[in-house]
Amino acid sequence: MPNKLPIASDRQLNKTQRRLLLVTAAVSSGCGLAVELLLGTLASYLVGNQALAYGVAVGGFLAAMGIGSYLSQYIAADTASKKASQQQLLAAFIKVELLIAPLTALLPLSLFALFIADGYLWLGLFLATVLLGILAGLEVPLLTRVLELEAGVREALAGVLALDYLGALLGSLAFPVLLLPWLGMFPTAFILGAFPALMAFFIGQKFSQLRRWGYVGLIVAIALIILSPLATSLSNRLENDLYQAPVVRRIQSAVQRIVLTRQGEDLRLFLDGDLQLSTFDEYRYHEALVHPAMSASGDRQKVLIMGAGDGMALREVLKWQEVEQVTLIELDPEVVKLASSYPQLVKVNQNSFADPRVKVIYGDAFQIAPKLPTQFDVIIADFPDPDREIIAKLYAVGFYRRLLSRLSDTGILVTQASSPFFAPKVISCIAATIAEVGLISHPYVTNVPSFGLWGFVLASRQNIDDTRLQLPVTTRFLTATNLHHLFDLPGDITLDRVDINRLSDPVITRYQSDRRWFAY
Repeated sequence: MPNKLPIASDRQLNKTQRRLLLVTAAVSSGCGLAVELLLGTLASYLVGNQALAYGVAVGGFLAAMGIGSYLSQYIAADTASKKASQQQLLAAFIKVELLIAPLTALLPLSLFALFIADGYLWLGLFLATVLLGILAGLEVPLLTRVLELEAGVREALAGVLALDYLGALLGSLAFPVLLLPWLGMFPTAFILGAFPALMAFFIGQKFSQLRRWGYVGLIVAIALIILSPLATSLSNRLENDLYQAPVVRRIQSAVQRIVLTRQGEDLRLFLDGDLQLSTFDEYRYHEALVHPAMSASGDRQKVLIMGAGDGMALREVLKWQEVEQVTLIELDPEVVKLASSYPQLVKVNQNSFADPRVKVIYGDAFQIAPKLPTQFDVIIADFPDPDREIIAKLYAVGFYRRLLSRLSDTGILVTQASSPFFAPKVISCIAATIAEVGLISHPYVTNVPSFGLWGFVLASRQNIDDTRLQLPVTTRFLTATNLHHLFDLPGDITLDRVDINRLSDPVITRYQSDRRWFAY
């Protein structure tokens, strides 16, 4: 009898050990989901196809977790005693954590390097998610089997899964709200990798037979934390190869990656890798976007601009003396902050944000614009190209219909409409979608050297006679003569029969992904 008590004590988990394993389940789940989001965000940033990027990252990860869960049954399968089984399961779990830690840190950076080298990014993304998913799939079954030796299957599953789901929630919120905007993408990967290694260390402290592995975890965690700032330096060097000019400013906001490059006097702004403007020729784009609408409007006192946080369209609007109030809605405050503080940008946009007539509202134009208390004489939409569903809603019939109440009876709406050469159905889709809400659409094009031929759609309740448009403001590109000819579409630009872009069916994303873009 006296010899049986120590054996039972060795076999049982104390309260601290059980709580530590449950907390580990939460941490593992949170880090796993955050890594899924990171890989999806990275792929979306690099190639633009957000739906496919998250589909591969999240779907591949979850499928691979199923494989990992299945494989977990073969770990410590033939162990006779509970004590030996428990030790083997914990040893296997801590080794899984030590594998996940460096892979979490290094795989995103490796994918970025693969993209820079023009490798097979989608294959790399799939393999990365499968590898991490299989390892993550081992975690919950191993922890559950450890705990069920003490508490039974039902209680073990309830505890592990409850903390697993809670951790997933915390990870899904922490990544976009805290980690990505504060640390940046690749340092975030290193910090996420440090967490499993730290949990391995804590487990080693509470289970004496695993103490050696615990110290390995501590070393790995410290190394990843120390190396995390170097990930920024390395990724910046890799990123420099994406651009044809030196990078002078990088900002990872909660919304997007903002990059400024400069070659001589040419300053270029990139958002998520896509060129937004070149200071050499941006005036061509912004004059064509703004002045036809301003000229066509019967009144110009109140103007709404959506997007255009760089201040260039705002500069053109403020040239019209009749303007009394300009409301600008921008999703990302960091873009406006950069445009208001970077000396060369301030010079080019003529410090437009300092004008007392300007009011800036930060947020989603889809939600904010229809609820504004003011009716506007001119509404200017300068959104990114509709290559993702989250942007496609800003070109949808549902948005235009809600926006109608903010447009005065004689008001003018204008929107950019992508490249009519490389994505010819986009301008047709926008024109047709605007017509669906009862406005008369007037497509037009201009040439911007940095972009090539570019499209716009003007819309109003009444028909517009473009021959009567006037240009009483100073411009560099537009003249009274070529203002009229903007609406003369080239022979190879025709309006095709297309479907209406709807919130429930964002067809415009398919039109934007025309094969001509991929060939180019």
